[in-house]
Amino acid sequence: MKTLLGGLRSRILLLVLCVGLIPVSISGFIFFHFYERLGTAPDVVSITSEAQLLSNQIVTSGYLQDPSVESLNTQFSALSNIYTGRVIVCDASLKVIKDSYNIYEGRTFVWENAIRSLRGETTTLLDRDSHCIIVTVPILAGDSSEPHGVLLFTKSTEYLEQNSHFFMNLIFYLILVGAIISAITALLASERLTRPLRNLSQSLAQVQEEESPRILSISGTREVADITEKFNTILMRMKGIDDSRQEFVSNVSHELKTPLTSMKVLADSINSMGGDAPLELYQEFMADITTEIDRETKIINDLLSLVRMDRSGSSLNISSVNINELVEMILKRLRPIAEKQQIQLVLESFRPITAEIDEVKISLAISNLIENGIKYNSPQGFVHVSLNSDHRYCYIRVEDSGLGIPEEDIGRIFERFFRVDKSHSRKIGGTGLGLAITKNAIDMHHGQIQVHSVLGEGSCFDIRLPLNYIEDEREEKTNYKP
Repeated sequence: MKTLLGGLRSRILLLVLCVGLIPVSISGFIFFHFYERLGTAPDVVSITSEAQLLSNQIVTSGYLQDPSVESLNTQFSALSNIYTGRVIVCDASLKVIKDSYNIYEGRTFVWENAIRSLRGETTTLLDRDSHCIIVTVPILAGDSSEPHGVLLFTKSTEYLEQNSHFFMNLIFYLILVGAIISAITALLASERLTRPLRNLSQSLAQVQEEESPRILSISGTREVADITEKFNTILMRMKGIDDSRQEFVSNVSHELKTPLTSMKVLADSINSMGGDAPLELYQEFMADITTEIDRETKIINDLLSLVRMDRSGSSLNISSVNINELVEMILKRLRPIAEKQQIQLVLESFRPITAEIDEVKISLAISNLIENGIKYNSPQGFVHVSLNSDHRYCYIRVEDSGLGIPEEDIGRIFERFFRVDKSHSRKIGGTGLGLAITKNAIDMHHGQIQVHSVLGEGSCFDIRLPLNYIEDEREEKTNYKP
């Protein structure tokens, strides 16, 4: 978490610095670019106008043939002084007729812009190395479109350089001030934004050290509040899971210990009598011990069933099964138990149903529901099983006229080892795992189970199973309302 916060503060600092400095730097570059263009534009217009005025004089005076025309030479010298630059006159062969610097006279001036001007084009170049602008203008006479030569003017741009240095220094100081302000802003912003996260990190560290986790209360931005709320939800869920685990371990220990304790008491009683105990008492005690052994075996078997389901949720043995025949077979097996307790078993089937299921697990789930309906029932009561289906689902309902379930306990009946009436349940027998096994088996098939019950009147369990098993559970979840 510390590394995360450090990385977040660094990113905030870098982001604010970039937001503060990049626009200023780009603005400075754009300013210099347009300043140079706008600063040289009047000079280019002025030089071009002067060149156009001189062009006609150069042609009409025959200056290209005789460069000794004093009036033009005087004008060229004056322009050189005015522009603090240079004037070069070339004829149609790019031979230099006049150079105000007296360097290139008589030479051929081969330069790209001069050649373009000889073709009738006016060119402009800003030479930053020489600190000047160079303008080339074709020499034209009257309406003639054929250039007679090229005029080249240079003008010093030292005034632009001086202003540029001033503005450059100004922008540099603006960037420096902006960097300082951005750094301070970034530090304050990162401190403010990461403070709730640091508080959250410290609270999480404290929660790790506490045996009983507490609800976190962190104030800050909406995002931090959302994280805190979601973490509290996860924390409470984990606490609930831990409580359930502890309760499960306690219940398992108790359930496994109870039959062993009963068997030890019976065995100690027999041993204390020595050889004087009557045979009938021995037989009675042995029968009780056998009952306790059967009870211990059933608890262990149910636990093993739960463990196998938890570990092999994706390894179901799916096959196409006739649900009508499966339920009839279950009722046939349980009918002797029902007749012994004077409970009527009724099967109502609306249509033949075939579904893709794990026959062993679904058979165990349905058996648990029917067997509970028999055990927790009243004499002369009934257990009614009905089967129905549509194009997607199979519906199984197990309804009984038994003891019913209190409304406050309905939400917990599928928990492992939970019993509505512990004294009554132990008198009847059972492990408290049957409904947990049932719920687990149905969930593995991506089905649903719901229960409706009225205390003292009976219970109704509704199961919905997909006719076609979907392994990756991509089927859309819908609220099941039987």
